Amino acid sequence: MTTPPPSELRDCFGRDYHVGPAAELLTGRSRTWQLLLPLAAMAAAGVLQYSFGALVPALSALHGWSTTQTFWLLALWIVAQAGVGLPVAYLRERGVVGPVALVLAGAALCLTGPVALGHAPSYLGALLGFSLLGGAGAGLVYAVSASTVAKWFPDRSAVRVSLATGAFACGAVPFLLFVFPSVTTANLVPVLDGTGLALGLVIAAAGLFFRDPPSNWWPPHVDPRDWALSRRRGPGSANLPAVREYSPGEAVRDGALPALAVILFCASAVTLFTVAGFATFATGMALSAPVIGAATALLVAANGVARAVVLRVSDRIGRARTLAGALTVLALSQLALAASATDRSLPLLLTAAVLAGAGGACYPLVASLVREYFGDRRHGEIHAVVYSAKAFGGIAGVGLAALAVPTSGYPVLFLLAGGLALCSALLCLRLRQPGRIPLVWTTQRVR
Repeated sequence: MTTPPPSELRDCFGRDYHVGPAAELLTGRSRTWQLLLPLAAMAAAGVLQYSFGALVPALSALHGWSTTQTFWLLALWIVAQAGVGLPVAYLRERGVVGPVALVLAGAALCLTGPVALGHAPSYLGALLGFSLLGGAGAGLVYAVSASTVAKWFPDRSAVRVSLATGAFACGAVPFLLFVFPSVTTANLVPVLDGTGLALGLVIAAAGLFFRDPPSNWWPPHVDPRDWALSRRRGPGSANLPAVREYSPGEAVRDGALPALAVILFCASAVTLFTVAGFATFATGMALSAPVIGAATALLVAANGVARAVVLRVSDRIGRARTLAGALTVLALSQLALAASATDRSLPLLLTAAVLAGAGGACYPLVASLVREYFGDRRHGEIHAVVYSAKAFGGIAGVGLAALAVPTSGYPVLFLLAGGLALCSALLCLRLRQPGRIPLVWTTQRVR
């Protein structure tokens, strides 16, 4: 019979662990619940981002806004969603605010977003209600859900958090398949009201049962000392853990963090441009609403599934290489989209949608690289700094791209986006883990 490890441990690398008690004793349920609940909340919050592009024509017709104005609502929504990550991480790491209060606030704000789109008396009202409040609400749900999963699965945080971020994309699939095809200008307002109410209720119901484990908690069925040693498999390993725990200030001063932020900016600009503009682009191909909804759902589903499975690939070939590969696929998807504009081929469009979705798996890969470069202890805050690059990606990929579409057209912008994705893929190949000296092979005989 194996003797369980003591409750307080320190491994040979100086990291402290609070082993146990089991999740069943802390919450009355297995820790799987603290994965499923964030998955539900993330799926609901993601509807606001991933279904917006499909509603742009109806929203513009309802309020008399230009297409560019409508897209800027989403661009600023993304700024708010990405911008709240750092303050939330700061509060969470210090235990200032618990997860339940933050998620319930996020639920109320997510409900406000769609309602404001339908009932705002002016463009400014929609900007405040949807972009500012709705975006901040989705950001609260995203940040708290990801951190909650990471706290309960310290032994498998990368894979489990990638499932949560995948749910953020996949949540819009039912809306695109079953609601969007029947949306018209006449029924858009009740659809927005019903959607906001449904999202708010799902997020609030899940958030009521969010719980945090004790600080530095570790599941009792896994010996953290063996786990720590198993991660240090020597210089031949595809993914080595951080050489030490970095503070946010130390991480910002290291060259790897700005490089990751640039990569995420490029990747998010291209993926957000594709997701936001896909339905409008498909409308120009004279496709029916059900076909547009299904094609957009395919893009979104591929994005979510790729996020959930890509880390298993990177376990074998390395995070940075996998990230470079995902961005290369994203670049190819832009070429396919530009070609589909010329050929007006539905099969080519659907192929491009799958490739674009698969290329959107950059988010969990970047998060994993942050963890492996700078450590686990302050990962939430350090990753929030990198994730804030998505705000600038939203401005470039949605707002500025919407300004350029009338003059340049989608095919030209797809080609430019493909070039941007390819440049970021090349930058991935120059990433180096802080504190490690690269091995240099030599044929010189040792005397």
